[in-house]
Amino acid sequence: MALSESRESLAAVPAAMVTRRLKLRPPRDADLDTLVTLYADPAVTRFCAAATPHGRDATRNQLRTWMDHWQVRGFGHWAIAEREQPDELIGFGGLMHRSVAGHAGLFLYYRITPQAWGRGLASEMAQYAFGQAFEQRQEASVVAAVLPNNAPTRKTLESLGLRLKGSLSDGPGISTALLYELGADRWATLPRSEPEAVAFAA
Repeated sequence: MALSESRESLAAVPAAMVTRRLKLRPPRDADLDTLVTLYADPAVTRFCAAATPHGRDATRNQLRTWMDHWQVRGFGHWAIAEREQPDELIGFGGLMHRSVAGHAGLFLYYRITPQAWGRGLASEMAQYAFGQAFEQRQEASVVAAVLPNNAPTRKTLESLGLRLKGSLSDGPGISTALLYELGADRWATLPRSEPEAVAFAA
């Protein structure tokens, strides 16, 4: 299903959800400043497998692509906050259909502010996203691209059950990335360490 499909096929964008520690909601135009600031942090972008948008206009275009994905498919990348501070975003992440270097798939993505690293928040978000993908939408698999020298993210992916599948390149001048994959069959055998998300009452 292409993002350019008619408005008649648009999906309902759900309300925000919460997991044990996180509030997850669809992104909106007002998130632009937060995303620009996040992408301007070299600690956040130095291990990005795909090219990071530079400048406000390019970042706005990416944000709108995320929003379009929500409108067409009813899921996508979330704006992420901690439940204790629901109005303070700590990053963005989720699953989105993409084609990277000829590989089409449901890609996991997340960018979290360094102040929130090391607490398993990206894993908590990803586990909920996987549950939606496999248990609600019956997806066959999810994938993730990571640079070979990004040891923390590789460890996170492996702890989530993803396994190394191969490699890919996102384009000229972009370092070759490793491709990790998690299939529905393997997901069904993995332990669940987080409770199901519930609707968030603002």
